[in-house]
Amino acid sequence: MKTLSIIDTFGYFFRNFYAMPKLKSKDGKPSGVLLGFANLINQLYNDDSNYIIFALEGEGDKKRKDIASDYKANRKEIDIDLSLQIQIAIEWIKKMNLPYISINGYEADDAIASIKSIVKDVNIRIVSVDKDLYQLIDSNTYIYDPIKKKSIYKEECFEKFGVYPEQFVDYQSLVGDSSDNVSGIKGIGTKTAQKLISNFNSLDGVYNNIHSLKNFLTPKLISRIIEGKDSAYQSKELVRLRDDLLDSFDLESTLKPATNPLFLIEDELKSYDINILSKIKKDLHITKNKSLLNFECIKIVDTKELHKIIDSIDKNSIVAFDTETNSLDVKSSDIVGFSFAYSLDVGYYVPLNHFYLGVEEQISISDAKKALEKLFKHHIIGHNLKFDIAVIKRNFDLEITDYSDTLILAWLENPSGMLNLDYQTKKNFDYVTTKFEDIVNKGDTFASVQIDIATKYGAQDSICSLALYHHFMNTLNKNLLDIARNVEFPFIKVLIEMEGNGIGIDLDFFHQLKLELESKIKDISSKIYSIAGNEFNINSTRQLGDVLFNKFNLKKGRILKSGYSTDEKTLESLIDSHPIIPCILEHRELNKLLNTYVIPIINLNINRRIYTSFMQTGTSTGRLSSRNPNLQNIPVKTSIGRRIRYGFIAREGYSLISADYSQIELRLLAHFSQDPNLLESFINDKDIHLETAIKIFGQDEAKEKRNIAKSINFGLIYGMGAKKLAQTLKISQSKSKEYIDSYFESFPTVRDYLQKEENFIFNNGYALTLLGRTRNFDFHNIAEYEKLAFLREGVNSIFQGSAADLIKLSMNKCFDRFKNRDIKLLLQVHDELIFEVKDSEVDSASKEILEIMNNIYTLRVPLKCGISIGKRWSELK
Repeated sequence: MKTLSIIDTFGYFFRNFYAMPKLKSKDGKPSGVLLGFANLINQLYNDDSNYIIFALEGEGDKKRKDIASDYKANRKEIDIDLSLQIQIAIEWIKKMNLPYISINGYEADDAIASIKSIVKDVNIRIVSVDKDLYQLIDSNTYIYDPIKKKSIYKEECFEKFGVYPEQFVDYQSLVGDSSDNVSGIKGIGTKTAQKLISNFNSLDGVYNNIHSLKNFLTPKLISRIIEGKDSAYQSKELVRLRDDLLDSFDLESTLKPATNPLFLIEDELKSYDINILSKIKKDLHITKNKSLLNFECIKIVDTKELHKIIDSIDKNSIVAFDTETNSLDVKSSDIVGFSFAYSLDVGYYVPLNHFYLGVEEQISISDAKKALEKLFKHHIIGHNLKFDIAVIKRNFDLEITDYSDTLILAWLENPSGMLNLDYQTKKNFDYVTTKFEDIVNKGDTFASVQIDIATKYGAQDSICSLALYHHFMNTLNKNLLDIARNVEFPFIKVLIEMEGNGIGIDLDFFHQLKLELESKIKDISSKIYSIAGNEFNINSTRQLGDVLFNKFNLKKGRILKSGYSTDEKTLESLIDSHPIIPCILEHRELNKLLNTYVIPIINLNINRRIYTSFMQTGTSTGRLSSRNPNLQNIPVKTSIGRRIRYGFIAREGYSLISADYSQIELRLLAHFSQDPNLLESFINDKDIHLETAIKIFGQDEAKEKRNIAKSINFGLIYGMGAKKLAQTLKISQSKSKEYIDSYFESFPTVRDYLQKEENFIFNNGYALTLLGRTRNFDFHNIAEYEKLAFLREGVNSIFQGSAADLIKLSMNKCFDRFKNRDIKLLLQVHDELIFEVKDSEVDSASKEILEIMNNIYTLRVPLKCGISIGKRWSELK
């Protein structure tokens, strides 16, 4: 569970002022409180809290004065040095963009109590030295003394005062509080109050049982209690914190900054001779370059020791976790062992299922499950946690609910870079890890690795994951961390669910299609051989190049090591040059369909269902990719390609629902560019391509040239220039340039927007999506054609990446809405989601899906989603 730290700001300042030396800067300004405050900020930044907020005193007349006019009347006037430093510290809070709250007429303690009452599903840590806040302690709330660095829970409250937090208000009502001029009952001290609360539990209990007081109190004390009833209940009103002052609270607005906020007040700190930043900078440098050579690896083969270690982990600690299995296929992998680490000093490995001659004692699966149930109460860190979460579910039927994935963080930092743990550890810490292939012989599994060797390997993975987590928390900007927490981390569960759902297939159809494709390939091969005059390996670049470029003397393309290029682009450019070219392209298409889709679908089916693997970090734009088999790129332009979708079916009694965003990237173009013509077309639900054709070609030619306008619309999003558009439309380059110029004359705001984005990408080295996801480009020492290619990719990333943002938000929302219902998300193919829904729920589910997707994000134009229903994928439009 995540933690919200609420700072009792003034309470901290007062305690710090009297606890710290009365320090002054070189020019005589008081600085002791400010030094302590800077240390507190640094401490909060580096601890395990996820959210922080500063509670301040509210302005105006205090409401408690209405209850008792002499409330806090005996307080001394605040020291001038303290007052000055408090004012400065509050200004620093604002300059550091740290969240704060104050409620007019009420004290900071009331704001804290009101936050606590409204925030759910987080631990609350109240940073304070004020005993008045003890009444808020419960199973999810504790006090943290920042001076003594001590946490105070229910047990510590009882140990100190002899009562539990839920009894504390009544206890204070009896004893009073001289510092606040709360009278309580005159003559009732702490021991008597403890005795009364112990026997009667509350103030009401005391006065409802006055006749029983004679059993353990003197008549004099009983008389004081009777006479002091009004004072006790007035005191209760004064000490009881108000918890009903907020209607709502935006927890996410209090997320801890991604970088140390003290850097935002660097000049102010210097002016008070507070040199904390020099140490922080030094520590950051050390952390970035810290060697991970000094950690200890410990195996745990005793159940009692395992539980003892897990029980000793502070409940606020984050824990890195990793599994070792006998297979990378989560559908069949059995766990061999697991590792964990909660500091960079020690990593633990727990062997479960190693098998080799002379293997020592290991932890049983049942004992491991009990230990993991406790371990998973912590915030779990891992690298590629999608695998580990699925393994844990399969092997133990346990859920990891609170987690962060360093693979995702590495991908958000650089979506085009290498992401594996070995590379990231070497890159960031200059530490070379032990590789899997170094310890596992070819053909063996991890189960054959000796436990001592496995311990070093497994513990290393957890230590490295933990180090990477701290690294990214210090280096990633807040926006990327927000995307990780709010979009990508929850999305892991969505993908696991989709992979587990699979999709049904018509196996008989695919067997028949296999025979059909093999026959067609045989026929087209014979035709190619006939045209060529001899048989050759059509799939060999060298042999095909020899036929095309030497025998038929066709125009040569790029030269490769294996000969002249015969890639698709080269063949497409030669399509009208010789009758053999269309045959070769058809041969390739048929081969691709057979070997990429049909045969893998047949071989990978499990009980007539396909379970693809989705890769969350497989693209640079944020889009998903899939493998084994790849269901993202099934071709739909050819009739034979479209037939593959015919073979995907719904279960008996169920239907498939397709929810497909309409023209999402063009809507994003309208949103970003704010072009009035585009905005008007989408807001009024006009045919955007026809409207574009009218603008470019006029009313008379618009219908005829709608498809040209469509190519231009999408071409601009994909960074298409005049040359590429000419190739697409099969027109001259001068004509395509004329079309593009005419488009920009009609939509000048779009031209300005695209130019502005290109300038931004070139000047900053990255493109930004709707949610603030980045894609990086290095423009240093590159040729002009590479620069232009980067700019095209960058512009394209804005739209593809933003569309990916929206579809992920929709998938997360659908997952949350339908996770306990018989509405299953099966596939995502770019802007389309495919669900499997019970026939009786199709209508209601369609409406809910439509409502979610159309309202997932507010753009300047409406989002529009189309719904189609069928028993086969091919029936979905």
